[in-house]
Amino acid sequence: MRNIVYLFVFDGFADWGSALALCEVRRPGDYRVRTVGLRRAPVQSMGGLGVVPDLTLDEVDTRHGALMILPGGAAWERGENAAVTERLPRWHAHGMAIGALCSGVLALARAGLLERRRHTANHPGHIETFVPGYAGTAHYDADALAVGEAGILTASAVGGVEFAREVIRLLDLYDSRDTEAWYRLFKYGDPPSWLVAETAPVAAVER
Repeated sequence: MRNIVYLFVFDGFADWGSALALCEVRRPGDYRVRTVGLRRAPVQSMGGLGVVPDLTLDEVDTRHGALMILPGGAAWERGENAAVTERLPRWHAHGMAIGALCSGVLALARAGLLERRRHTANHPGHIETFVPGYAGTAHYDADALAVGEAGILTASAVGGVEFAREVIRLLDLYDSRDTEAWYRLFKYGDPPSWLVAETAPVAAVER
């Protein structure tokens, strides 16, 4: 059973990008979230949070891994984290989905996983700037904040809500109606009608 969602962590990783997705992953209780690092040494996020990785890259279990999330961070633009990039094709070939936000998408491009799949990133030209060999321009969707296709999820730096929705869909956390209601709540502050009815004051309901 694929019941583990991995989050790759490194010095300067964007802690906020995947936070909403991880909360929804844990809410039903069917999935475990595990952090993965180059080493088990502590790292500090972009927001100053200290994280001690649960596992190293060699301990990732592709038999039970449902998804590997690559958060954004300037390290990708500097060409760092090559050890995880080189593992991505193998992980994906073994049935594990890969999701990336912001500059984390560069790792997918370097791994050749965007050449035949619809995807997005921060803005047109961002991938080409840092990955000269990128050959997926024809499949780049400039209008989408997040895209999920064939086990590859990509998102812009400002597409955290959309990325979470793609994760919800990938892992089948909620049915389509509840997924759309969830999205409208977190994207627009528009609560579903049933939630409004449940939380309305008694006097207001009686009126």
